[in-house]
Amino acid sequence: MKETVTYHIPVLLNESIEGLNIRPDGIYADVTFGGGGHSREILNRLNEKGSLYAFDQDKDAEKNAFSCKQFTFVRSNFRYLSNFMDWYNVEKIDGLLADLGVSWRHFDDETRGFSFRFDGDLDMRMNRQAGTTAADILNTYPEETLADVFYRYGELKSSRAIAKAIVRARENRKIRTVRDFRDILKPFFSREKEKKQMAQTFQALRIEVNEELEALKEMLRQAAELLKSGGRMVVITYHSLEDRLVKNFFKTGDFDGAVKKDFYGNVLTPFRLINSKVIVPTMEEIENNPRSRSAKLRIAEKTEYNG
Repeated sequence: MKETVTYHIPVLLNESIEGLNIRPDGIYADVTFGGGGHSREILNRLNEKGSLYAFDQDKDAEKNAFSCKQFTFVRSNFRYLSNFMDWYNVEKIDGLLADLGVSWRHFDDETRGFSFRFDGDLDMRMNRQAGTTAADILNTYPEETLADVFYRYGELKSSRAIAKAIVRARENRKIRTVRDFRDILKPFFSREKEKKQMAQTFQALRIEVNEELEALKEMLRQAAELLKSGGRMVVITYHSLEDRLVKNFFKTGDFDGAVKKDFYGNVLTPFRLINSKVIVPTMEEIENNPRSRSAKLRIAEKTEYNG
């Protein structure tokens, strides 16, 4: 196995790998490969009969791919999980890991537009060869749709006023850069809350650009179908929107958390929760890896229930 150029320290590494309960000859998917930290540990626990399929839509991640027969890199959004498992003739998997966080490498790359700290182009695409950029959205979305994006994904009370200001600004000239966008936002945020609310606004736009929540739903549904009975799903979340979806899905098999019961009142769900309380990083991990600060780990095991 060749060395990888890991560009972030894996979050909750031991807890997530233990949660997978890895079988040495099992079939696993790491649907957020990134720097390969989690994948490396999965591979270290597989024998020559085991296999790992790693997904990432960012071409930069492919540079970190391992060279060993147990490993297959899939350059794709994880929303196409089932399609590629079919392509590789994989009917069922023993486990899946998803670390939903954006790597610091993306935030620190001023050419990507993920962070309000730099003045680069407003791109924000995980896959830079497809889709709509953040600038496209700001320059073309109707005012009401923009307001909905900032309210739904950023939970910003001033979403409607921000949307109105964006529409007014783009009438004079196109919004192209982080600075352009930041200048529009500044009047709406107090100095005390500016960083937090800027982060919320950029998060909302990033989620919309990459269709993150819809892609997450699609992946979770497909993973539930692909997992063998007794197989494990391990998901690390970083904000309340994605965590709520994962929590509800693991508990009830439904993203809204609607509980289904049988004739006897037993809850019908495709999963058994492995950790009834969410797992969070230790203070030591947070000090060594600030990226883990808001991380939450949930683990579920597939049951015999088929809906």
